[in-house]
Amino acid sequence: MNDLSKILDKAKELEAKMKESQEKIKNIKVEGISGTNSVKVILDGEGEMQKIEISNEILKEDKTIIEDLIVAAHNNAKAQLKSKTAEEISKTAGGFGIPGFKWPL
Repeated sequence: MNDLSKILDKAKELEAKMKESQEKIKNIKVEGISGTNSVKVILDGEGEMQKIEISNEILKEDKTIIEDLIVAAHNNAKAQLKSKTAEEISKTAGGFGIPGFKWPL
C-alpha cells in the first residue's frame, strides 16, 4: 500500500508541475522571420498570432512573394514555439523519469 501512496503523491506532484508549465507556455512569445527580416511574425504560447511586421521595401514586391514570406515567417515561428514548448514540458517531466512516455506535441 505504501508504494501506491508514493505513486499517487508523484502523480499529484506531476499534475501541479504540469499546470505550472502550462502557464509558462502561455506566456511564451516567439518571433518568426523570413526574407532577411522583411517579414516578422510574433506568436504567443498558444500559437495565436500577436503581431506581423512587413518592411516597406517588401511591399513593392509581387503579392505572391509577400504571401510566401508571410507563410515562411509563420512556419518559422511555429517551429520555434514547438521547440520551446517541448523544452518546457521536458523540464517539468524530466524529473519524474517516466520511461517510454512520449509527450504529445
